[in-house]
Amino acid sequence: MVLTAFPVGFVAGLFGIGGGLITVPFLYYIFGLLNVDPQYLMHLAVGTSFAIIIPTSMVSVLTHHKYKSVDFQIVKNYGVYVILGVIIGTIFAASLKTKSLVLFFSIIILFLGIYLLLLKEREQNIIINMKLYLKVILGLLVGFISAPMGIGGAIMNVPILKFFGYSINKAIGSAAAIGFLIALFGASGFLITGNYLKTELPLSIGFLNIPAFLIFIPITTFMARIGAKTVHKIDKNKISKFFGIFLLIIATKFLLEYLKL
Repeated sequence: MVLTAFPVGFVAGLFGIGGGLITVPFLYYIFGLLNVDPQYLMHLAVGTSFAIIIPTSMVSVLTHHKYKSVDFQIVKNYGVYVILGVIIGTIFAASLKTKSLVLFFSIIILFLGIYLLLLKEREQNIIINMKLYLKVILGLLVGFISAPMGIGGAIMNVPILKFFGYSINKAIGSAAAIGFLIALFGASGFLITGNYLKTELPLSIGFLNIPAFLIFIPITTFMARIGAKTVHKIDKNKISKFFGIFLLIIATKFLLEYLKL
């Protein structure tokens, strides 16, 4: 857990993601070794990941805000629909069959990665106003996909905000803020559903594992600050390319996971 926490925190700050894409597979493996009930193994990994994302993304957002890289207007107007998506996704997550969702997620991430690799950073970023119907559709979709996977949603929100004219730095900072909302409602949902199902998992409240949370938090919050500062020292065009490569790696990983399911 300690070894996992360092890269999770740094990547969270660097790309504005919550780190769930790295945390969930590792926690799934660790909880499996600890003989946690296989029926609730993934639920515990996802719920705990959301709990870890809350303070990690908070530190990331505050650091990005110092560099004036968080648009709280879009966080407020778009974030409300993301929250609705998370609530719906969390309710379904307890019994959801994830195979088709994993395939869908992989394809979307693959296209987003290619989009960012081909995209050239504009000399001047002109922000296009996101229409209400797009906020509703994209927000619900991002929230719903994020919920069963224990992620902060930035892996989708950064390319979405880039498409609407945000600079990569502002897209990352704003996505981190939206990720905080996703994590807050996601963790609450898994806490409630875990208690409702009376899972009684060891050293856990609902689907939140206390020791894992306490081990990850000090390391991820410290590393998130370093990652968020680092992103403002790198060339904007390079950040887009790094993020694109990161998405392609994740897409490949999920496609391989789909083939195993």
